[in-house]
Amino acid sequence: MQLSEMLKAGAPLPEITEWLDRASSSQRLEVAFELGRSGQRSLYRLAEAAEPITLEHFVPEEMNAVEPVHHRGRNTLPLPPKHRFFEKRFCRPRDGSSRLFGYNHSPSRKLIGPGYFVARSTAKEPAWKSRGAIVVDYYQVPDGEVPPSWPEVVPNTKGLQRFVFNGTRDFMRRVSNHVSIGAAYKGEKALDHYFILVREI
Repeated sequence: MQLSEMLKAGAPLPEITEWLDRASSSQRLEVAFELGRSGQRSLYRLAEAAEPITLEHFVPEEMNAVEPVHHRGRNTLPLPPKHRFFEKRFCRPRDGSSRLFGYNHSPSRKLIGPGYFVARSTAKEPAWKSRGAIVVDYYQVPDGEVPPSWPEVVPNTKGLQRFVFNGTRDFMRRVSNHVSIGAAYKGEKALDHYFILVREI
């Protein structure tokens, strides 16, 4: 049974999690990327019951500081099909703080910019906690070293990316050991757009 069929059939989250954890990496990508807006919306709502996602989901503990981890993703924005596929790339900062640096690697990056962000816990933000345990915050950009292969760090107020990333936050929920689901907010307004991520390692 495919993930979209499981969601339509009302499968509980533990059943979906178990299936994804047993699947191969290629199977996870295939079933995750078949989900459109309604499927991703359903999965985000279902994942409210999941254990809180952590920074270690995005960058496992065994990774060194400034060592990148790639998460392949599909969003639900009204874009040409190839522009719905992207990667969120994360790394742990060298200063040991409880946050991650990251950017969006996509076919449109050279046009709209890298969309840098800082990912952190929502534990101290009561109004956000119910949206997801980790926020990908575009109001902030890395203030320390990033991997040398990454593009130049620029604020999201610069260039065309201000129309995409500026004033935006994504709230993340755990689906399985490799899969997470996010919901986009502009300021405090939910956009009803989502994206699914599959960690490569």
